[in-house]
Amino acid sequence: MPPPGPGRRGLGGHRNNGRVTRVPISLLDLVLVGHGRTPAEAIAATVRTARTAETHGYARFWLAEHHNMRGVASSATAVLVGHVADHTRSIRVGAGGVMLPNHPPLVVAEQFGTLAAMHGDRIDLGLGRAPGTDPLTARALRRAEAAVTSFAEEVAEVRDFLGPVRKDAQVRAVPGEGTRVPIWVLGSSHAGASVAAHFGLPYSFASHFAPAMLRSALEGYRAAFRPGSIEAPHTMAAANVMVADTEAQARRLFSSVLQRFHGIVTGRRGRLPEPTDGDVTSSWPPAVRAAVGEMVACSFVGTPGQVREGLTDFARHTGVDELIVTCAPYDPEDRLRSVHLLGEAWAA
Repeated sequence: MPPPGPGRRGLGGHRNNGRVTRVPISLLDLVLVGHGRTPAEAIAATVRTARTAETHGYARFWLAEHHNMRGVASSATAVLVGHVADHTRSIRVGAGGVMLPNHPPLVVAEQFGTLAAMHGDRIDLGLGRAPGTDPLTARALRRAEAAVTSFAEEVAEVRDFLGPVRKDAQVRAVPGEGTRVPIWVLGSSHAGASVAAHFGLPYSFASHFAPAMLRSALEGYRAAFRPGSIEAPHTMAAANVMVADTEAQARRLFSSVLQRFHGIVTGRRGRLPEPTDGDVTSSWPPAVRAAVGEMVACSFVGTPGQVREGLTDFARHTGVDELIVTCAPYDPEDRLRSVHLLGEAWAA
């Protein structure tokens, strides 16, 4: 399985009277720790990436919650959101997302209400229903297993804590109430789509690692949507990207991403590997190659023009209102270059 190339269909824009109108593009960061590097270095690289994204017109910079992974330093997501917001000026910063089963809704509302008090209307709150980790670590987080099945009720609690001030409320999020921090529901299946539709919230699909139900989940969300926090359905889809000056260079950089997904599939999670020449997948068992191929199906690798074209087609075919991409080469300098090139191409 060679790295995905520019021929893959993905994110992009909508066609209006024959002219492509590009949808907003955002960046999702996992604060990946490369082999031989430290979490402190990864966090510093994330701040630099956010600044680059802001300079090049990306709409949002989101951070994702994960736990017990040596190669991921984004466990304290709210802390990182505040840190990135401290070092940027205009880009929206948020969680993509907070895994709600790990946290009491009141605590989440207080954390993001505090962020809104400090940074104004620049903060987003994406809520997911997965634990973002393995079962043993989920138990160590000391949240009840029932929290996963009561996701809809807990989303409603967070929404109410951040919503208009209620005179009769006996429990309040302070800071939090009245801030109306925008809430997104995140998901990779129909479950999250139905919750988002029920409460009238925007919906973001995790197609950068679980694209199988992308189309059906988006269709289900749009069909079931009823006005709530927003008046009409609003969708976002995620994709992996790797942009370089040449297609060959981009494919080489993407080999680190493929190796990372190989570790996920085989249960050997570690720090982000260095890139390799040639087809890194050639020695993998067929079943592993197929599994990784399914996970990275929404990936766009190549020159700025090639990736822009692929993302544009993807947005048109899915009809999403926004795009969010993740870019994870081993070297932070290559990531800055990739974010820079895509930002310029998207604005062109």
